[in-house]
Amino acid sequence: MDQVDALRGASTIAEPNSTYLAKPQMKRSDWESEVYSLDYPNLGTAVIISNEKFERGTGLNRRIGTNVDADTMYELLNTIGFEKIIQLKDLTVTQMKNELQRVAKLDYSKTSCFVCILLSHGEEGYIFGTDGKVSIEDLVLPLKGNNCPGLVGKPKIFFVQACKGDMLDEGEEVADAGEMDVEEEAETLGRIPTEADFLTVYSTIPGSLAWKTSVRGSWFIQAVSDVFNEHWTTMDILTMMTHVNRKVARDTESVGRKQIPCITSMLTKDFFFRTN
Repeated sequence: MDQVDALRGASTIAEPNSTYLAKPQMKRSDWESEVYSLDYPNLGTAVIISNEKFERGTGLNRRIGTNVDADTMYELLNTIGFEKIIQLKDLTVTQMKNELQRVAKLDYSKTSCFVCILLSHGEEGYIFGTDGKVSIEDLVLPLKGNNCPGLVGKPKIFFVQACKGDMLDEGEEVADAGEMDVEEEAETLGRIPTEADFLTVYSTIPGSLAWKTSVRGSWFIQAVSDVFNEHWTTMDILTMMTHVNRKVARDTESVGRKQIPCITSMLTKDFFFRTN
């Protein structure tokens, strides 16, 4: 049966093994390139937060099927080659905020990108911990350039599987018709906006519901897994996300309702998970 992530356990918090607050540095070739560099020892670090059970006072139903989404994204990231994947479940608002703050202090000097997957109930601009809601902006904030120098100039990708409202989409019928030393360059390349290099992908548009099933998980995460598994070695991420949008829009339907994901990109270059 299809369900929606809308308003009507134990948690493990990962501790960083180091802090990295040094001034960001970048090779001139990376600065000038139109493609994000993968010229680092590690591809990426990822965090998966999956909230299934909520405190009674929140009025939120149990999110049956979220474990399927969490496992699906873990398998995908592992296939792509992420070296560090942190899986967390049933976090309070404070725990969610603390975890992103801790992760932001890890050493990313040898890492190409960062990915965060948030699976929970939600509403416009917010996602729910087990005890209440937190703004998505508060969770993203620790990863911004002024707070996380190690990820400056590198893609920071957020996937958010949650509702953004309670509108139902019935759809519309369509008729057939040579490198220098990095330290020498560090102060001469320029400045990068703190908001740059983020990609946030929401499972649905503002004001709308996001659908899932207890057996296969959410429409959105299913589509991300299907498209990325097929194309991650050859396509950039925004092209893949366009394919995800098409797949969700055309291939899924529940009781006459439709869904379309929403992409918010501040990326400044093309991003591939693999160098071609």
